[in-house]
Amino acid sequence: MAALFDYSTQLLEGAALTLELAFTSLCFGLLLGLAGAAAKMSALRWLRQAAYLVSNVLRGIPEFLILLICYFGLSNLINTHFAGTLSLSPFAGGVVALALVFGAYASEVFRGAFLAVPKGQLEAARSYGLSRWQIFWCVQLPQAWRICLPSLNNMWQNLLKDTSLVSIVGLEDMLRKASIAAQFTKQPFVFYAAVAVVYLLLLAVSNPAFAYFEKRANRGYASPA
Repeated sequence: MAALFDYSTQLLEGAALTLELAFTSLCFGLLLGLAGAAAKMSALRWLRQAAYLVSNVLRGIPEFLILLICYFGLSNLINTHFAGTLSLSPFAGGVVALALVFGAYASEVFRGAFLAVPKGQLEAARSYGLSRWQIFWCVQLPQAWRICLPSLNNMWQNLLKDTSLVSIVGLEDMLRKASIAAQFTKQPFVFYAAVAVVYLLLLAVSNPAFAYFEKRANRGYASPA
């Protein structure tokens, strides 16, 4: 335990970076999910087909492989076209990969939630003269958000755990810090167990947070019997 205390500061720094990576990927993933859902519900056939194709490909490839493609592939592409003047950091590569995967799954969640909104409410909103943006922001999105929150909670938990994959490309996250400390002290069980406990604590905090969001989103709706 003395070794764990000696490396506690580095582990905390790694945990902060892990959370930063997770929240950044979540924000971009939600935007990609909304965009993907809009494309899948578009009146343009080619746009719908393209959105479904991209979504199916991203969901069919392991997250680890997508990370390798995004980081090493994009790095090579940038070096080829910009002669090394730009570089892709492990953090940026991780955000791109995790956000793409999250967005692919979120697009299906949002699409199902938007389809679950009663059409009568949309017709009533149009009859009041609301614009398409006002209907989306005031009628569709609040109700879809309420429907998809439980699924987004599960996806967030998977996203938080998938951040550990980015340590493979050199990001100094919590798992990477623990791996370095384990190699130096020859106590892998202590450090990997500590990281596992931190992940469990982060997930334990996430559940009440999502429960609060669900409670707020369900205001005005009758509770099931």
